[in-house]
Amino acid sequence: MSLEETFVLNPVLANVLSSDVSRGNHTPVVSEHPIWYPGIIITVVYGFLILVGLVGNITLIKTFCTVTSMRTVPNLFMSSLALGDLLLLVTCAPVDASRYLVDKWLFGRVGCKLIPFIQLTSVGVSVFTLTALSADRYKAIVKPMDIQMSNATARTFLRAALIWIFSMILAIPEAIFSDLHTFSIPQTNETFVTCAPYPHAGDLHPKIHSMVSFLVFYIVPLFIISIYYFFIARSLISSACNMPVEGNMHVRTQIKSRKRLAKMVLVFVGLFAACWLPSHIIYLYRSYHYSQVDTSLLHFIGSVCARILAFTNSCVNPFALYLLSKSFQKQFNKQLCCCRQPPNQHSKNQGQSTIRMTSLKRLSTNHSLASFSLVKGNQICQEECV
Repeated sequence: MSLEETFVLNPVLANVLSSDVSRGNHTPVVSEHPIWYPGIIITVVYGFLILVGLVGNITLIKTFCTVTSMRTVPNLFMSSLALGDLLLLVTCAPVDASRYLVDKWLFGRVGCKLIPFIQLTSVGVSVFTLTALSADRYKAIVKPMDIQMSNATARTFLRAALIWIFSMILAIPEAIFSDLHTFSIPQTNETFVTCAPYPHAGDLHPKIHSMVSFLVFYIVPLFIISIYYFFIARSLISSACNMPVEGNMHVRTQIKSRKRLAKMVLVFVGLFAACWLPSHIIYLYRSYHYSQVDTSLLHFIGSVCARILAFTNSCVNPFALYLLSKSFQKQFNKQLCCCRQPPNQHSKNQGQSTIRMTSLKRLSTNHSLASFSLVKGNQICQEECV
């Protein structure tokens, strides 16, 4: 997806709002005032999204970094996802909002190359991290014996870093080809200079660019995620059918935990798919009509809603996790309210931990059995401490 495609909207808004008032007269004095009020409203919405996204994602990252019990494989991926969302909200969202207040590009040629690179990197981090999360849930549910608990954290950090590097590599062409180009509005014979991935002349490159972006950053990852979840659903259904009527309570709890985590990742994937699909559709439409500037009010409203929905995706993940996970909800409230656990409660928890350790020592008469119990305990923590 190309952020700079939305930068032609301000002249379009000027034409739409001033056409009935000053048909045939398109001086800057006439077009500036109608832009102002809708631009203010849109900018306020952007500001609200930025504020909510900053609070949610920063608190999420702080929670996972400071609470030891929350440092699980899924949560490490969620932290990487939140970091990408923060990058998008801090850099791209304000730039996008500014285009509804002024009718020219304010950030120079360097900004024209840097901002699209940052956005595409963030989009790549989001969708590829969700794919990695789906693969992690697949291994935990379908192939639980393949999980290596000894170096799970290090391997997760490495995979997250590779996702960032891969996303940056895919975004390099965006930085190379994005530049300041001159566009014209046939209805008014006006011209304006704005940031775009390709010049006005020619329509082959825009079509290729939009289709490749749609496939690489949307269709292919979601198709892979769908395959993972097909096998996850089949495994969970098979486990439920093969379980005895009076099954082991531990097994039932484990299956319930795995279902909850799989459902959680699926919710994040669904939010990404719903929030980014309109932006991809708008960009595909523009790419196949690249030699024209659509000045219709319907196209303007659709473009604004698609952009706002795309940035909304960078805000909703922490709050979706808040609603889906009671343990995260508890820790999130503590981090957000900056409240600490009472001393007596802390002492009580320490006492309970000591009792558990003592019981474990008494029961571990066989060394190999004890080692196996510790491994299983770590796996349960990986699945439940989210």
